[in-house]
Amino acid sequence: MTNETTKYNKEWSLFLDRDGVINEEIQGTYVTDWSDFKFYEGSLKAIASLSEIFGKIIVVTNQRGVGKGIMAFEDLKFIHGNMQKEIAMNGGKIDRIYACTATENEDNNRKPNTGMALQAKEDFDTIDFKKSVMVGNNLSDMLFGKRVAMHTVFISTTQAPFTLPHDIIDEQFSSLKEWADSLKHSECSVLN
Repeated sequence: MTNETTKYNKEWSLFLDRDGVINEEIQGTYVTDWSDFKFYEGSLKAIASLSEIFGKIIVVTNQRGVGKGIMAFEDLKFIHGNMQKEIAMNGGKIDRIYACTATENEDNNRKPNTGMALQAKEDFDTIDFKKSVMVGNNLSDMLFGKRVAMHTVFISTTQAPFTLPHDIIDEQFSSLKEWADSLKHSECSVLN
């Protein structure tokens, strides 16, 4: 990172983890039904705000429950369809959702491996990883972002905050809403 301040704009892409960032993570199990899906307070408004700033918003989510047979892929598609509708009704947008259903950590698409990022870049040729932000609630999300040179934002919804500076965390906040609000207050500035 250099010391010059760059403002996020439509040239930038935002990558979001799902569980623990957009919606409440269910500890020890999976969100297997739309009735289990609970948006974090303020996350819909945050995504609407972020949609005004970023050119692309991509969700990248590990969904091992499908691979384990706990839920069907059709159930996952239904949940994501409803999530996108709710986000759109609240003024936000998600350009694409990538979900890795593999059970093996070695799978190229399972975070922290970079397959979902590379697929997104293939699908959207305007994505520049050096002008991308990864927001997640696990170190695997941060490593995923760093492996392709993204700016990383850790959300401490399910884990205690880390001491900064940190090798793979550039910023951290208590929620997606808090981060989105910080961008408004700082006029969308980030050290890059």
